[in-house]
Amino acid sequence: MTGASRFLGGYLTMRLAQNPAIDRVIAVDAVAPSKDMIRRMGRAEFVRADIRNPLIGKVIRNAGVDTVVHAALISRPPTGGGRTVMKDMNVLGAMQLFAVCQKAPSVQKLVLRSSSAVYGSSAKDPAKFTEEMGAKVRPHGGYARDAIETEGYARGLGRRRPDIAVSILRNAPMIGPRMNGTVSRYLTSPFIPSIVGRDARMQLLHEEDALAALERATLTGRAGTYNIAADGIVMLSQAIRRAGRVEIPIPFALFRTTGQSAMGSVLRGLTTEQLDYFNFGCGLDTTRMKNDLGFTPRWTTMQALDDFVRGAGLSPVIKREWLDAIEARLTGLLGGAVHSVPALVGVDEHPRGR
Repeated sequence: MTGASRFLGGYLTMRLAQNPAIDRVIAVDAVAPSKDMIRRMGRAEFVRADIRNPLIGKVIRNAGVDTVVHAALISRPPTGGGRTVMKDMNVLGAMQLFAVCQKAPSVQKLVLRSSSAVYGSSAKDPAKFTEEMGAKVRPHGGYARDAIETEGYARGLGRRRPDIAVSILRNAPMIGPRMNGTVSRYLTSPFIPSIVGRDARMQLLHEEDALAALERATLTGRAGTYNIAADGIVMLSQAIRRAGRVEIPIPFALFRTTGQSAMGSVLRGLTTEQLDYFNFGCGLDTTRMKNDLGFTPRWTTMQALDDFVRGAGLSPVIKREWLDAIEARLTGLLGGAVHSVPALVGVDEHPRGR
């Protein structure tokens, strides 16, 4: 298991270690997990190693590893590193790992945690991408390009070693109370800029469903490429309301400049591909996930969003009682012509479901 110090890698290691049918679990990462995560991993063995280092080959060969789960792709450059370092870790690291898998006769299965970022986000996109489709406009961001290259090397391994079952999971943007992902950071800013005339269609994935899908692919899943996403979509404007934020529509020309300044320091680091996502969104066809992988998410997109809002303890920037007071005053002034002021911020006309 690579990427053991991160959410998916760490918690999947924990689940696998609790499975009595699995003889041995080896967690690998260049950064040591927290003490709490080490404790949760139980009988799993942690090896601090960079997958670009030949040491990873010794680990796989000496332990007779039969299943490799690669969940170490990073979406942002590491602290103190730039784009070159990020690509080196993502692409060259995957090349080294897959080369070791090719030479190790014990390896029978490879599971790669990829991303729906490979499809990009543009005005030319279909309503839903199937796994056979590619990006309609070449993705601008480094993470998407790294994921595309890494997937290519994984498929190459499958061609050279047809006895190795290769599974690729293209996760939709993940959200949940424990993950500090792109969508989470975007929705925690009090004032959120959006593009005038645009309302991105977002299809999300609850963090627990992302973990469950990865576990299914590791233990019993068939080889293949799968879109992993929750049912349903949520419009960006609706997500902003449900999170209790204030939407600031601005012209597209100012979105990458004035808009990022309005979001505060936490969100100024959004990459080009992340900004494209909040411009257009991305929809995924999950038929293959349900029929071939045999996995159905527990949370819908809307339920995943609501669980994040509850877990993060987000409160409306403009309180409900303020809106009620304004409504009462307007109703009095206009003689009852104004009946309500729904969905200004933090209020949504659609009931929450679970």
